[in-house]
Amino acid sequence: MNGRAERGPRWWEGATLYQVYIRSWQDTDGDGFGDLAGVRRRLDYLSWLGIDGIWLSPTMPSPNHDWGYDVSDYFDVQPDLGSLDDVDALVADAGERGIPVLLDLVPNHTSSNHAWFVEARASRDSPHRDWYVWADPAADGGAPNNWLDATGASAWTLDEASGQYYLHNFLPDQPDLNWWNPEVHEAFRDILRFWFDHGIAGFRIDVAHSLYKDRDLRDDPPAPLTPESRFGLWHEHSMNRPEVHDVYREWRKLAEDYDPVRLLLGETWVLDVERLAAFYGSDDELQLAFNFCFLFAGLTAPELSAVVDATLAALPPGGCPAWVGSNHDVSRFPTRWAGGDPGRARLALALLCTLPGATILYHGDELGLPDVPVEPDRQRDPMSWRAADGRFNRDRARTPMPWEPGTNGGFCPEGVEPWLPVGDRTGLSVAEQRDDPASTLSLARRLLALRRRTIGSGVAPYQRLLVTDQVWVYRSGPLVVAANISGSEAAVDLPAGEVAISTRDLDLDLAHRAGGDGAVLGPWEALILTTESAPGTPDA
Repeated sequence: MNGRAERGPRWWEGATLYQVYIRSWQDTDGDGFGDLAGVRRRLDYLSWLGIDGIWLSPTMPSPNHDWGYDVSDYFDVQPDLGSLDDVDALVADAGERGIPVLLDLVPNHTSSNHAWFVEARASRDSPHRDWYVWADPAADGGAPNNWLDATGASAWTLDEASGQYYLHNFLPDQPDLNWWNPEVHEAFRDILRFWFDHGIAGFRIDVAHSLYKDRDLRDDPPAPLTPESRFGLWHEHSMNRPEVHDVYREWRKLAEDYDPVRLLLGETWVLDVERLAAFYGSDDELQLAFNFCFLFAGLTAPELSAVVDATLAALPPGGCPAWVGSNHDVSRFPTRWAGGDPGRARLALALLCTLPGATILYHGDELGLPDVPVEPDRQRDPMSWRAADGRFNRDRARTPMPWEPGTNGGFCPEGVEPWLPVGDRTGLSVAEQRDDPASTLSLARRLLALRRRTIGSGVAPYQRLLVTDQVWVYRSGPLVVAANISGSEAAVDLPAGEVAISTRDLDLDLAHRAGGDGAVLGPWEALILTTESAPGTPDA
């Protein structure tokens, strides 16, 4: 077993978590959509791969204006995916394999179909009215301020019946909750307890930085265009408020009331490591927070190493970093970082699997899956349709998992149209890669086995040994990782050790390339050595 029982109370430290986008994982009922039964069917694959926990994309009932991120009931399961009994069965089956299960939690907003909002918009005097953010029109009758939603449109929609605007930082179908209201806090404490009592190991918290809004609804200031300040505004008042930390201190106490302790993993979409580190508090808020600084860095030795150095310096004592390269909202790293080049993708995978802390893989990362171009007539994401800047295309990273060769890749029966196209996955399916010792899947499995054996039981000590424009060499616990992040050969001197893995030559005898006499790294090659030393200790 590789789960919580063996890993101890802080089981996520050093762990590899695996994101399953359920609708694209495995269809068992022939409707073209993945389901919870499909997750259960493929648990043996995840156990074989060597992951330490799974995070499921949204499972709660939703009208699917944002594919589950518009929740209409926090205490049940989307019928298209299964039932509450299916969740319980999945938790039990995964538990037998030592795999804890995390769910997605969406506390920033609900669906406009949620009973709370239906009742809230019925009257200004409704009991749930103050559960959402309402405001009177500006003097000219327009929106109360300049806040923009994720598509670049106004974040305010007029409710004509009451004459007030309601706030939505995402689609108008996703009204934002008012976290200044204590009743909202109590409602979410009940939600956490409900799922924790069902054996859920924790939550990935959607837009964890966004819950609170400025009480005075001040305008957001202008800012240069970045992935964080889209559409030329710095979201200082519409989100990113300091009050959110009180929520996570409250939830952390609740999570620690359970045995084993439940995990709080934040989608902290901030691009400054000091602000990222703040979500850990003094080891009393989130236990893990996604590092988008790392995800949005370029695939270069100076950029990636600088983010790692800064992150580890900023985290509080006891803080565990969380490295991520892909997810359901961004381009997959084999496309975004590697430009579709398998060698670059394999190098990036090696970095993700050898850095200290926790790493999160998105389903298909282990296969080196690139994005799939999705034609406009097959796109399913309303957020992408409405985005004003044209940069937002999430469907390309959400296409089905290829299990075997064929039109539908074994995701759903032949003759059934999958909800998104599978794309050309020739040579990229699990069946084609599983028994090929030189495949990316075989590399991923070896990397995860090495990770578990060497740095998988805590936050390994880290030491940067060398950074040039071309090469990044670092220690991570007893591992020495030499990464040539370039298209040319690179000669490096390495500490003495035994070569464990090369991302280019899985089957070759690499003993002659061990450190001491130096090594020549091929283009886009990562070489991983095992040593007796860790940072701060003398070389053996």
